[in-house]
Amino acid sequence: MKNYLATSAACALISASGAWATGLDRTGQPIGILFEEGTYVEFSAATTSVDLSGNDRTSLNPFGSASGDVGDRFNLFGAGFKTDINEQLSFALIFDQPWGVDVNYPVGGSALLGGTRATADSNALTALLRYKFNERFSIHGGLRYQEIDGEINLQGAAYASIPGGTYNVQIQQDGAFGWVAGVAYEIPEIALRAALTYNSEITHDFALIESLSPTTTTSAETKTPQSVNFDFQTGVAANTLLFGGIRWSEGSVTELTPTTLGSNLIDLDDSVTYTIGVGRKFNETWSGSLAFIYSDVSGDDLVSPLAPTHGREAIRLGVQYTKDKMKVSAGVRYTMLGDAVASPGGNPVANFSGNDAISFGVKVGYNF
Repeated sequence: MKNYLATSAACALISASGAWATGLDRTGQPIGILFEEGTYVEFSAATTSVDLSGNDRTSLNPFGSASGDVGDRFNLFGAGFKTDINEQLSFALIFDQPWGVDVNYPVGGSALLGGTRATADSNALTALLRYKFNERFSIHGGLRYQEIDGEINLQGAAYASIPGGTYNVQIQQDGAFGWVAGVAYEIPEIALRAALTYNSEITHDFALIESLSPTTTTSAETKTPQSVNFDFQTGVAANTLLFGGIRWSEGSVTELTPTTLGSNLIDLDDSVTYTIGVGRKFNETWSGSLAFIYSDVSGDDLVSPLAPTHGREAIRLGVQYTKDKMKVSAGVRYTMLGDAVASPGGNPVANFSGNDAISFGVKVGYNF
């Protein structure tokens, strides 16, 4: 039993680097801290460098023009606190940055999209309670509060129909509440745990500043996706752990249609992401993990220029050092981004293929 439980520390490496490389969904909204022993606190940071480039697609210019690298580096920060209220009830508070976009088409690159850019940032605070019926069954749930803001700029020949050929909207910060609910089953003797967690969609009512002959102040309602996470782990041999997960996210629910522009600026599909990996404890202080991730996205490869990828595959390697009550985890992830066709308004204008990203992350945790 002791060897199995010690190996379960390798699962903490799952969140040592950013969950996804690009697109709206960035952390996967993990709740694993709920299963830490006693009182526990952690801090994490990750950075992702994205190599994302394409070529214009037009019958008048069959060779196209290179877009340049449109994927900006982004950073993620997280923190968490967990404590036991009594033998059956525990509490956790989680800070993460679940949603984000960083896309920038260099001016002078793509003739069709040069100058187009999008940024979005989010912060979320999730308060959770877990109730243990016995050593095997438990339920968990709570509230999530998140804030989001951003900016979108449309420019280039692909947007020639826009008066003046350019459009900008500033998305003012808005905060809103959602909820979380789930159930878990465990067999501690073999480090088995299966947890199913539902994250509700969250509706934001954004104030917008639209720059389009003339500048106007409007508003628009936007939803972030509901999702379901299934996470599991089990000991398969002494000091060896098999782990994985499935995440479904309803990306198609997320739309933003500013009043003055009158067109939806976000075109995302639903996705299912699969993770499978193995963790190994090498000695009393060192453990490691290796995982493969595959994301299956519904729909065709015609996507918004603000998210010019379609699906992804990734390999993630992690290590963890444990000393007394402290553990330090580090991870690296290489992501192969799926090919896509940037298609504003459904009109194909640029091909994106052969792109990738690399992420690095570190997490420090301490048990009191």
